[in-house]
Amino acid sequence: MDQKQHDLLVIGAGPGGYVAAIRAAQLGLDVACIDKEPRLGGTCLRVGCIPSKALLESSEKYHEVHAGLESHGIKTGGVALDLEAMLARKTKIVHDLTDGIAGLFKKNKVTRYEGTGRLDGPGKVVVEGTDTVTITAKHVLIATGSASASFPGMEMDGDVVGDSTTALSYPEVPKHLIVIGAGYIGLELGSVWRRLGAEVTVVEYLDRILPGTDAEIAREAQKLFKRQGIKFVLKSKVTSARKTKGGAVVEIEGKDPIEGDRVLVAVGRKPYTDGLGLDTVGVELDERGRIPVDAHFATKAGGVFAIGDVIAGPMLAHKAEEEGVACVEHIVTGWGHVDHGTIPGVCYTDPEIAGVGQTEEQLKEAGVPFRKGVFFFRANSRARAIDRIDGRVKILAHEETDRILGVHMIGPDAGHLIAEAVAAMAFGASSEDIARVCHAHPTLSETVKEAALAVDGRPIHA
Repeated sequence: MDQKQHDLLVIGAGPGGYVAAIRAAQLGLDVACIDKEPRLGGTCLRVGCIPSKALLESSEKYHEVHAGLESHGIKTGGVALDLEAMLARKTKIVHDLTDGIAGLFKKNKVTRYEGTGRLDGPGKVVVEGTDTVTITAKHVLIATGSASASFPGMEMDGDVVGDSTTALSYPEVPKHLIVIGAGYIGLELGSVWRRLGAEVTVVEYLDRILPGTDAEIAREAQKLFKRQGIKFVLKSKVTSARKTKGGAVVEIEGKDPIEGDRVLVAVGRKPYTDGLGLDTVGVELDERGRIPVDAHFATKAGGVFAIGDVIAGPMLAHKAEEEGVACVEHIVTGWGHVDHGTIPGVCYTDPEIAGVGQTEEQLKEAGVPFRKGVFFFRANSRARAIDRIDGRVKILAHEETDRILGVHMIGPDAGHLIAEAVAAMAFGASSEDIARVCHAHPTLSETVKEAALAVDGRPIHA
């Protein structure tokens, strides 16, 4: 077996891994990255964030042309769905971006190994696959991400009963898609197939959708999704999901079974830590299968670090990226930090849902005194002009200091609008700071300004 040596070896080429590798190379390290897939980018780029957003965009355009342009004075006829072309567009986007990462590796002189990597004692990693090699490295960074979770009773066949990867490539629009789980993934992909013509039923164990999201925003989201035709079965414990002769059936404790022709199991994700050889360096997983790390992403094993979905915190691509940069910068410069309190979350449904910081429920539970400002998109002139008036922006600020504690929104372009709130919180801004910043007119961003004014009870347009 060949022997190789590098300063830093990254296991996993997802958003956290490849970004960390590139940043480390910029800082002057001899860097290598291992990934088992031929195409770089990890789950997010290959079968997650990017392909799902491509389908969300395409399905939104189809729905708008099919049913939403008459109010603009545009009449259409003969609109038809070419699902094969839609899926081909998605695939091309993925391939273009994965090719781009390969180009960035070459540009930054990051050595790439294709295969699975496992620790074999301190500073030693064995790669098996297309490349079979033993690598020694002063620093090893684990960035292997996560895999779709399931639970007993799910008879996953990867076709009729499958996960999010399966749902990205259905060869035809399902007549009835049953989604198990009302989180981001289930709602996004459920929205895609609903807009393309499927009946969609979402089954959720809890009494609400979007666990962890601000409850006020989640309630409005459910109302809007129901208006779009998505059915919800809440407070329901799924006991099994299986393929049948005519399609699929989902059985629910104490309720009638639901029959459909496809099932999407979207009950969350689990850290991908199997076969990493963590025992060879004395690293034990926590109760949720995650790798314990300190503030600088170091494990208890000297020279071994971990970031992203394999450690505590939200399983988000941008979180992994920030952690990867902070980790390698600390290794090289002694400085590196991530403010986990200002990591935004976005659900790319229509309308989009976004939030950063603490929810109203979290503040109440913690006994933190706060004031709330809410502004509705229906009172925004740009929202009226583009005929996207559903939703609201909510800002939560400390009652005594006015410092912003959380911002939550549902509405058009919420995924973009949340960036202003993230930046404001990162700099310790108050709601008055946002309220006194000039926002261009007419823009959707004025909803954020008005919500900030509303914290002090003085919105102009409400």
